[in-house]
Amino acid sequence: MNENFTPLAVQPDPDANITDLLVERAAKTPDGALFSLPAADGSWTDVTAAEFQKQVIALAKGFIAAGVKPGEKIGFMCKVRYEWTLVDFAIAYAGAIIVPVYETSSPSQIQYILTDSGATGIIVESAEHFTRFDEVRGDVPQVEKVWQMHLGDLEKIAASGGDVTDAELEKRRTTAKGTDMATLIYTSGSTGVPKGCILTHSNFVDLSRNAAVAMDEVVNTPGASTLLFITTAHVFARFISILSIHAGVRVGHQSDTKKLVESLGSFKPTFLLAVPRVFEKVYNSAEQKAIAGGKGNIFHKAVETAIEHSKALDAGKVPLGLKIKFALFDKLVYGKLRAVMGGNVKYAVSGGAPLGPRLGHFYRSLDVKILEGYGLTETSAPATVNRADKFKIGTVGPALPGNGIKIAADGEVLVKGIAVFAGYWKNEQATKDTFDGEWFKTGDIGQLDDDGYLKITGRKKEIIVTSAGKNVSPALLEDPIRSNPIIGQVVVVGDQRPFISALVTLDPEMLPQWLTSNGESATMSLDEAATNPKVIAEVQKAVDAANSRVSRAESIRKFTILATEFTEGSGHLTPKMSIKRDPILRDFAAQIEAMYEQPATKGESLVH
Repeated sequence: MNENFTPLAVQPDPDANITDLLVERAAKTPDGALFSLPAADGSWTDVTAAEFQKQVIALAKGFIAAGVKPGEKIGFMCKVRYEWTLVDFAIAYAGAIIVPVYETSSPSQIQYILTDSGATGIIVESAEHFTRFDEVRGDVPQVEKVWQMHLGDLEKIAASGGDVTDAELEKRRTTAKGTDMATLIYTSGSTGVPKGCILTHSNFVDLSRNAAVAMDEVVNTPGASTLLFITTAHVFARFISILSIHAGVRVGHQSDTKKLVESLGSFKPTFLLAVPRVFEKVYNSAEQKAIAGGKGNIFHKAVETAIEHSKALDAGKVPLGLKIKFALFDKLVYGKLRAVMGGNVKYAVSGGAPLGPRLGHFYRSLDVKILEGYGLTETSAPATVNRADKFKIGTVGPALPGNGIKIAADGEVLVKGIAVFAGYWKNEQATKDTFDGEWFKTGDIGQLDDDGYLKITGRKKEIIVTSAGKNVSPALLEDPIRSNPIIGQVVVVGDQRPFISALVTLDPEMLPQWLTSNGESATMSLDEAATNPKVIAEVQKAVDAANSRVSRAESIRKFTILATEFTEGSGHLTPKMSIKRDPILRDFAAQIEAMYEQPATKGESLVH
């Protein structure tokens, strides 16, 4: 199959905008909890749909009183928290447009987004955010309105709109139609200068309404709830927050990942939104704790049993002996892992990178179905997602209703439908280049199976061609290697080279526990760890496992362990933690060159 379209479940409404989703929700279940706010004692206080709408209205009137005009763009720099969605809807009620700025953005990135978008105002969450903005304030003279949340500016705005009438607010709220811009979100810049993606109200409204039908068991079950910890500046969490208002899902927030386990335990969500790295960390942490406690063998047997059990479910029959083993490990291991995630999680929506079949099967036997999906900023987040009643591990599911997937002759994944954006801001040529008729060219390589389920196999721009002419997709090697507990990031190299090599960084969070379990000092520095024989052997083991999945010509022949981290601050990761290949290839050119000074021999590795 080379093309598949999923029919609409809910017909488009060209007159609707995202504020209508809140109006409908508040009318349908005014007393239903839409959010929960954390209290100092670890409990959560609910905010009903009616109360949230009331707060949105007050803040929107305040923005109008402060001079915010219809169509005006307002920058917003804030971590994931309740106020993000509050401001998002209040600005929309006022008829204006939010331009998200990642809370980790540098002054120059802030300047670029504010200048390119033409934003005339900005809301910052903290004093530290304001300091970064203030550094470039003189370079963005059009930004006249500046609000600081830490100084209580949101409360002041909400208290200042008493003279704005309900009629004026309703006029503002209903001005925008489906084809109008709802937000301007800038790409993370992993392959160059960030581009502003024009996402319309119809993108969010029609996609939310149709996705809610496709994900009925996830978002429409009584008591459905989720704890957001991925930044709402990114379209993935932003879409889920809007979908949750439409579906009446109770949402909590936790921006501090160090407190995530504690918050999961008290909030007890029914589904999660995460990138694969989160599931890898949960697994790796549990594995290392088991090893440190002398229960490593039990844990590994439990893992293999879980995977075998999941595969047996796919086959349609679980043998009696396997059932008995599974029940035993459910009490010893699986139940404890479920408790780490709060005890009530039944589903998780995963995107951003492939999870890997092994972890997919493992979590499935924990009674946590990880529904992998696929999308980009340009597709308003999800274009495809696995279904709760029929999901295929190793795929990212079929197209959501109202969307189509097509595989081009060169393997590129094309998308059309209600999710696809309206184009790039002030960049007609880039918009023209990225469309083939009505089909958006994603830049990813993939395959469709007979049921229309999509599998992503690589990134078109990242395909490596060796000097022997062999095409290699880095993701096929990088994703399984990165799942090793001590490995932070992996960058496969080898374009126009005689063989494939890799740069590897270590995970400073997981490394100390692993070192202790392997009889080494937990205080070892990254410099020392990078040359430690046991660490090198562990990395080699991960590389060998990845190599077993590909041909000899595609396998990694050498690797270099770097005594440093790739971070957003170093310029090597995007805000969503994707690697920036070009800066990495440039900054570590000497280390890459060293791997090619001598021919490769089997199992050879270099360490720098």
